[in-house]
Parts: sequence; C-alpha cells; structure tokens
Amino acid sequence: MKNLIFILSVVITSSYLFAQNPNLGTSGAQFLQIPVSAKAEAMGNAIVGLADDASTVFYNPAGLTKVKNFEVFFSYANWFDMFDLSAASVAYNLGDFGTIGANLILFSTGKMEITTEQQPNGTGRFFDAGDLALGLTYAKYLTDRFGVGLTVKYIRQQIWNESAEGFAFDIGTQYLIDFQNLTIAMSMTNFGGDLKFDGPDLAIKHLKNDNFPLSRLAPGRLLTNEYPLPLHFQVGIGFDVYQNDYFKIRGGIDATHPNDNNERVHFGTEISFFDRLFLRGGYKYNYDDQKFSFGVGANVPFSDSFIYFDYAYSVYNILPNVHRISLKITM
Repeated sequence: MKNLIFILSVVITSSYLFAQNPNLGTSGAQFLQIPVSAKAEAMGNAIVGLADDASTVFYNPAGLTKVKNFEVFFSYANWFDMFDLSAASVAYNLGDFGTIGANLILFSTGKMEITTEQQPNGTGRFFDAGDLALGLTYAKYLTDRFGVGLTVKYIRQQIWNESAEGFAFDIGTQYLIDFQNLTIAMSMTNFGGDLKFDGPDLAIKHLKNDNFPLSRLAPGRLLTNEYPLPLHFQVGIGFDVYQNDYFKIRGGIDATHPNDNNERVHFGTEISFFDRLFLRGGYKYNYDDQKFSFGVGANVPFSDSFIYFDYAYSVYNILPNVHRISLKITM
C-alpha cells in the first residue's frame, strides 16, 4: 500500500514540475479524449477511483466490477455548437465469472459544402466527417478488494471518402482500502497502433514530363502520414469525505499523463442527499482552455429499477461552454 501511495504522490507532483511536452498536438483521434459522462465531467473528470457504473468503460474498465446486475447508459453533448457527441454502454454482472460490457462512441458533424480555389463560394457538392469507437469490456475481482478490467475497441475515422481504422486497448485497476472507502486506481486508455487515412480520393494522375506534350498521364497516389492514438495514463484516488443518515460527500483526485500534452491534475467532489439528489463540482489544473465544471443529478425508482438523470456544465475560456446530459438505468 505504501508503494501505491508513493507512486500516486510522484505522479501528482510531476504535474507541477513539467511545463511543456515535446509531443504537444502529435496524436490523432482526439474524440477519444472527450469526456462523455455528465457525472464524470461535472466532477472535473476525477473519476478513475470513483468509477462504479456502466459509464466506467470510458474511463476505467475496472470499475465495471461494481455493477451489481444490469445497467444501460446513454449520453449526449453538442461539442462547441458544431459537433454531436453521443455515447452508450451496457454492463452485465455474471457473478463469479466477472462483468462484461459493450460501448459505443459517435462523433459527427453535419454535411458541409465543398469549396475550391475556382469556386470559393461552393461547388454544390457536400461532404461530411465522423468518428466511431466500438468496445467490449471484461472486468473481474481478483481478490475481494482488487479489481481489474480490459477493453478492446475498434476505432474508425472518416472524412468524406477517406477513412482510417484500427484497434486499441484500455486497461484499469481499482484497489479498495478499508479507510473511508478509499480506492486507489489506475487506467491506461487508447493503447494501440498508428492510424493512417486512405481512400479513393487520394488517387491522382501525374504528368511525368511537361516538356513532352505527348507524354501520357501516369496513375499515382497521394501518401498520408501515420499518426498515433492519444495514449492516456491516469492514476487517482476516490474516497468518502463525510457520511451520515441524510447526505454523503465523496471526493476524487486524479493525475493524468497524456502522450500529446502536459501532465494535468483533476479534482472533483459530489454531495448526495438521501442518495436521490446530487450536487457536483470539479476543477482541472494545467488546462489552457478549461478549469471549472459543475453538475447536478437525480434518480427515481421505476418498478424494480432506478433511472438516473445527470447534467454537466463545462466552462471554457474562449470556446463555447458545453452542456452534457446522461441517462442511466439500473436493473
């Protein structure tokens, strides 16, 4: 346990020591780094130690072990008033065998008119773009306090007729300590090979020598560079701050190390009243465009199930603020 706490302290401290990352902006498939859960975002994304429902597949697959039976999760956000971000996941507890889950992320924009140098006002033709991620998750308790999870996912990006696709893995752990429900957790997401765009529009015809008018056009093809996935390492703790018969306060602190940006720290808290109403707040350290996020939540019983409604409001410095909504059904 002392070693785990030491590692956590080192990672958090490193967030203050490193001012720059030489790999800034070098990875693609950035939609994989956009938070999808309203609950998690409202708490500043300090979630790897607190993840405990079907949405955990997007943050720390080990948290799926805490799903008691069957859960369904949906979320939506209008990203900067330009893109639609939708996500869904399901999780089912198989008892001693473990817990399985599946998830989907869709990131898309509406059709845009094609322009050229000769027709800057539009050609009358349109293109669209969109990203997709499909994942399968398995999680299991190795002991009564230590859980692990693994997600295998298929990733596809598309711009008009060109696309890139590949596979990636997420892995996570959670370790419970018998003190204030303290959980030490780790997750590594988007571990996979590089992606590369290809498609029919990259085919061209090339004139080998302009000095010979009779020379034939030779078929050719434009080459695109490979780009890495946004590998992301996150370690953190989740714990109960205070609890009585009427309300409970939970807190989370995460340190993150992305492969394409500076180290960062997330802080979040949640206050629940009678386990029915929730107030949340979060702060993100070392972000250029965002610091604060807030949110609320509520759940209502329905037959033998519960329906959870969550909302998050993310405050951005220059870009439009973002609203998120989530719906979760537990059975």
